[in-house]
Amino acid sequence: MDAEKNLPNLENRKKGVYLLPSLLTTAALFSGFYSIVAAISGNFSLAALGIYVAMLFDGIDGRVARILKAESNFGKEYDSLSDMLCFGITPAIVIFQWGFDSLSTLGSDFLRLGWISAFIFTVCAACRLARFNANHNLIDKKFFQGLPSPPAASCIAAIAWLSEIYNFPNFLVVFLALTVPTVLGLTMVSNIKYYSFKDFVLMERIPFAKFIFIPLLLAVVAINPPVILLILFLSYFFFAPLS
Repeated sequence: MDAEKNLPNLENRKKGVYLLPSLLTTAALFSGFYSIVAAISGNFSLAALGIYVAMLFDGIDGRVARILKAESNFGKEYDSLSDMLCFGITPAIVIFQWGFDSLSTLGSDFLRLGWISAFIFTVCAACRLARFNANHNLIDKKFFQGLPSPPAASCIAAIAWLSEIYNFPNFLVVFLALTVPTVLGLTMVSNIKYYSFKDFVLMERIPFAKFIFIPLLLAVVAINPPVILLILFLSYFFFAPLS
């Protein structure tokens, strides 16, 4: 009798556990949406921060679900939709809004090329996500097929953030707005292998020397966040396939 009375409580506890990863995914979704609002308002530093915060939550929601044994089909689908918004749609809107004024001074043709480039990024992110969902049980977990969308989004975020600090000239804004989304998009749907870092386990013991590397990295990023984050992305973009 006592065991039966406790069954509903156990069910409630399971539902509560399953809720936590979804809350983290919702936080990522909110950050991505906030980034769009900030970009439309012309605040590209906040737009960039929104993307980076979304990356943070996206990086931990799945790991938390696995640690708590709270994985579910709903969570996977919800996370996938969140990824599409945060790293497929949001970066495209951010870079188009960022380049809008410079592109519009050159006429409607350049403005049209700008949103086409942004759309290429979005459709490539969608195709990459669909390919990942279809093949995730068939590919090596240590590697991604094509550039992952979060690092691609981080590149756009870093560029927009840097321009707020260093006031890029119009010709550079136009060049980056037209080329960067297309190059990143095509790399996302390529067959180039990128290291996934999925063999890094949060609950695993690591040597103290490796642990010290984490606060050191955070300290370096804090020196000049947009510059260091862009350097980290470029290192991953060019050297990860070689490794």
